Amino acid sequence: AKRSPDAAWIQAERWEAVPASERELFPTIAPDFVIELRSKTDRLAPLKQKMQEYVDNGVRLGWLIDPQAKQVLVYRLGAKEIILENPIAVSGEEVLPGFVLETSRLF
Repeated sequence: AKRSPDAAWIQAERWEAVPASERELFPTIAPDFVIELRSKTDRLAPLKQKMQEYVDNGVRLGWLIDPQAKQVLVYRLGAKEIILENPIAVSGEEVLPGFVLETSRLF
């Protein structure tokens, strides 16, 4: 897939395995973690399809943040999406240990 999330993170070991020539372009590696932030003009269905495509291509954890609905849709490799209603914070879990996004400024 050739999509670009709003934010992404790749483990250093995996990133270092990407040839230097590809790092400056659009690297052909699925991130470990992605975030999509729904804007007021975005339709939810295409964003959900995009998130599923990320997971289908190997993304281990993804968040679709929907400020209008005050929800975070959590996508995990090999699992169904989970909808968090008005969460105070969201954790990076085992993919990004110690990373926590407080959602108070988003909602």
